[in-house]
Amino acid sequence: MTTHTPRPRLARPTTTSAALLALGLTLTACGGGGGTDTGADLGGAALEVVGPWAGAEQESFEQVLSLFEERTGATVEYSGAGDDLQTVLQTRIQGGDAPDVALIPQAGLIEHFAEEGALTPLSDDVVAALDENMAGAWTDIGSVDGTPYGVYLKVANKSLVWYNDPLFAETGATPPETWEDFVALAENLSDVGVDPLSVAGADGWVLTDWFENVYLQTAGPEMYDQLAAHEIPWTDPSVEVALETLAEVWGRERLLAGGTEGTLQTDFPTSVVNVFSDDPEAAMVVGADFIGGVVSDSTNAAVGDDAQVFSFPYVAGDEGAVVVAGDAAVAMTDDAATMELLRFLASPEAAAEWAALGGFLSPNRNLTADDYADPLTGQVAEQIVTAGDSVRFDLSDLQPAAFGATVGDGMWQTLQDFLADPSDVGGTMERLEAEAAQAHGE
Repeated sequence: MTTHTPRPRLARPTTTSAALLALGLTLTACGGGGGTDTGADLGGAALEVVGPWAGAEQESFEQVLSLFEERTGATVEYSGAGDDLQTVLQTRIQGGDAPDVALIPQAGLIEHFAEEGALTPLSDDVVAALDENMAGAWTDIGSVDGTPYGVYLKVANKSLVWYNDPLFAETGATPPETWEDFVALAENLSDVGVDPLSVAGADGWVLTDWFENVYLQTAGPEMYDQLAAHEIPWTDPSVEVALETLAEVWGRERLLAGGTEGTLQTDFPTSVVNVFSDDPEAAMVVGADFIGGVVSDSTNAAVGDDAQVFSFPYVAGDEGAVVVAGDAAVAMTDDAATMELLRFLASPEAAAEWAALGGFLSPNRNLTADDYADPLTGQVAEQIVTAGDSVRFDLSDLQPAAFGATVGDGMWQTLQDFLADPSDVGGTMERLEAEAAQAHGE
C-alpha cells in the first residue's frame, strides 16, 4: 500500500562508488531521445490541475508546469487536496466543476472515476508519447478495460532494502543478491549480536510491500495480475509459497529487532530511525525510495553514504521484477489544451525538469542517471526502467479500499496477524480469500 506518510524529498548527498555498486544496476546511456515538440500556441488557454502534493512536491511540480506555460502560452493552476483528494474530486465532479487534470495516487481510483464516466480517454498523441517514452506496463497500469487514461509522472520504487553501511563494514557484511543469501546474512548478523531487520509491523501497508515483492518474484507478473484482479483465489498454492517464504524471516524472532512483539509495535518512521540512528538498533529495513527522506529528516546519516540500498533479493521466477507505486495524471475535460498538457507530462523534458530538483523518480526510459539530482536516485530510477514490462503496481493499491487500504482490516490486519503467528499459513490464506471475496462483491 502507498504510505499516507508524506514522502519527503531525498537529500543531495555525495555518493561513494561503493554506494553506486550496491544496487548492481547497469546505467544506460538513454540519450536525449523521446522528446516532445510541445510548443503549440495555447495562448489564452487556462487549465486547472488538482492533486495530492503539497510542500516541496508542489513547488517542484509547479516548476514543471511553468516550463509548459513558457512553451505554450497556456496558464496552469495547481490546487493541492492532500489526503482528501478523492472526496474533493468527487464533490467537484458532482457539482459539474471538475478540474481539467487530476493526479491520482491509486490505480484503483483511476478505475473508480473511469467507471463513473468522469475521465476522458487519452488521445492518440498522448498514447504515442507513452509508447515512445515508457514501457508498455505503464500504459496498462493507467488503463481501465483496455482504455488508456493515466500518464504516470512521479513513481516510487518499492523493491529496495536500505542498509547501514558503517554497520555492514564493521561486521564484514555485503549486500546479498538472492533470498537465500539474504536470510543467511540476517542469521550471520544475529550471530554476531546485530539485529538484522527493522520491520514496521504496526503499519500493515509495510507488510503488504513485503508480500508483494515476494509474490511477484515467486508467482510471476501474470499470476500477480490475476491475484490483483481476484481472478485466482487467495487460497491458490502460489499464495502459500509466498507466505511460507516470508515465514522464513518473519518466523525467526532473532532476525527481527525487538522480536515479534516489538516489531508489531514499530511504526514506519521508527523502523527507519532504528537502522540509521547514531546508535542503530538494526542493520536493514525493507522499503521504498522515499525512506531516503526519512533518513535525511530524522537522522544524522547521509543518504548514499551511511544509508545505502540494494535491490530486494531475488527469490525465484522473475528476476528483476519491481513493485512500484505512483501518481498518474488523468484528463477530466476533453479539449486540446488538456491533452497537450498530458502529452508534455509524458515527455522526458517534463521528467528531467523535476528529476534535477530531487525527491523524484520517473518511469521515463529516455532519462539518464545524470538527469537526477544525485547518482543514487538515478540508479534507483534505472532499476524501474530496466524492469520494463515486469514492473507491477502495488497490489494492495489495486484492491477495493476495504481490503487493501484499511487500518485494522483486510490485507493490513491479516498480514499483521500472520506476522504474529507465521505458522498459520492456511488460516491466513482462507481469511484473505474471504475478505477479498467480500470486498470484490463476490
